[in-house]
This record gives sequence, structure tokens and C-alpha cells, in this order.
Amino acid sequence: MKNQLNKFALATALGMATLTVQAADNFVGLTWGQTDNNIQKSGALNRNLDNPNLDKVIDGTGTWGVRAGQADQDGRYYVTYENLSDTDSGYKLRQQNLLGSYDVFFPLGENGTQLFAGGTLGLVKLEQESSGAKRDSDIGYAAGLQVGILQNLNKNASIEAGYRYLRTNASTEIAPHGGSKLGSLDLHSSSQAYLGASYKF
Repeated sequence: MKNQLNKFALATALGMATLTVQAADNFVGLTWGQTDNNIQKSGALNRNLDNPNLDKVIDGTGTWGVRAGQADQDGRYYVTYENLSDTDSGYKLRQQNLLGSYDVFFPLGENGTQLFAGGTLGLVKLEQESSGAKRDSDIGYAAGLQVGILQNLNKNASIEAGYRYLRTNASTEIAPHGGSKLGSLDLHSSSQAYLGASYKF
């Protein structure tokens, strides 16, 4: 009897999962936004490089992203990849994000407008590519939240505006070619305001 109940529960769960997948629409999309980073520096780095302003390296940097996922009337889940880099005062940083997100929809009236809010988990790769320094990179974890507003244009296409905040622990080092380490820098947080467009199929 217990085995039969277990089989029934498993069949029910699989059936509901199948219905959920069937009811959801696949979608792909593009995003463009501006990213700002909060960089924390080691004491050694501040002493050796006269307190460099590394927060200015990626500050309002244009960021393209691609995403793919599934959505239904209640929410969506999706994977996003982003690649961005920028320079300031001879310092160059590159950031790559691979993120999994889930949003819940909150409809506003009958015109296809929806608010959304959700959470994100993923990986961030931070690369230090400054002139005169050895290249260094690290992959860290990321966790954050996003909110925004979405407008359905028709049954397939939508546009949106959003804001995402991530906390990360990616860290790199700065050292001259052939020299010893001058210090380290940590990517403490990353924020982005963005516009996006998606197509369901």
C-alpha cells in the first residue's frame, strides 16, 4: 500500500510538472543597461598604489546581456549571460555574469502591464587586465534581487525596465609583470539599471 501511495504521489508530481512545462512559453531576450561596481581594496593595495579609485573603472558601463527561459501568467525563470569591461586611469576590469533568476508577476489592470520582483543566484568572473600588470581572474558566487515593470506588446513580444542588485565575492590581485603582488581587490557588489526585450515562442 505504501509503495502504491509513493508511486501515485510521484506520478502526480510528474504530471503536474509536465502540465506546468506545457503551460509555460519559452522565451529569448536581450538586455542593455548600465553597471556600477563597489570595489573593496586591501590595505596593501592602497599603500602600494596610493589608494586607487577602482570603483570608477566600471561606473555607468554599458552592458549587453542575452537571456533564455520560460514564462507563464504568474512568473518566469531564466538564465542570463553578460560580458562587460571598462578602463579608468590605466586600470582595466572585465566582468562576466552567468545568472539564474526567477520573477513573480503582479498585473496592473488589463492592458498587459506587469510589475515583477524576484531573486537571482549565479557566478561572476572578475578579470584584472590593467596595463603594466599581470592578468588575474577569479570566479565567485553572486546573489541578488531584481524589480521592474514589463509591458506585453502582444502575445509574443514584451519590453521591460528593471533594476538588479548583486552581492558577490569575486576577488583578483594586482602585480607588475615579473614582480610580487601589490594587493588585492574584491567585487563586493554590482548593480545595474537596464532595458530589455523578449520574444515568446
